[in-house]
Amino acid sequence: MTKQEKVDFVINTLNKLYPEIPVPLDHKDPYTLLVAVLLSAQCTDVRVNQITPILFAKADNPYDMIKLSVEEIKEIIRPCGLSPMKSKGIYGLSKMLVEDYNGVVPQSFEALETFPAVGHKTAGVVMSQAFGVPAFPVDTHIHRLMYRWNLTNGKSVQQTEKDAKRLFPEHTWNDLHLQIIWYGREYSPARGWDLEKDIITKTIGRASVLKEYAKK
Repeated sequence: MTKQEKVDFVINTLNKLYPEIPVPLDHKDPYTLLVAVLLSAQCTDVRVNQITPILFAKADNPYDMIKLSVEEIKEIIRPCGLSPMKSKGIYGLSKMLVEDYNGVVPQSFEALETFPAVGHKTAGVVMSQAFGVPAFPVDTHIHRLMYRWNLTNGKSVQQTEKDAKRLFPEHTWNDLHLQIIWYGREYSPARGWDLEKDIITKTIGRASVLKEYAKK
């Protein structure tokens, strides 16, 4: 298979498996998505979706959020882990939104990345899922699968994003990054991986990965 055929195979397989693509984090607008994505760092989406309703019942917009103290936010989000950093981030970005953006989440990668606790990946998720702007935010699942599929060298998340954007057509990015995440969770996990169920890796997988798997 040529690289182009591999890319087409990935896109076609994922479209068959996930014609409807659920969004992993529950939210109702760009602000609640931004907070949810920030909370999801080193925490499962399932756990985040259990905590955000409690937080958003008290504050689902930046104006109400800054009425809470960092300590109060920290207490609510504690189950998500890294709560000291995340609570300061949520409070800090809410304050910036109110002071500099009239409480409206800006539709810009550059602006989003100036907010506390918001990195490139978080900005990408918000731009993609809240505003429909093409982005390819790379999480651990995408990084692992792109390497398994021999579509990147796995050197860094930045390299994986670069390769994904180079290989996949721009109009596919917003759906595709979510489809890869769902596929990774369901068929190609880091632990408890069954190659028989993982049709994409089985078909186009990196030789060294398949060899390593065969040793098990």
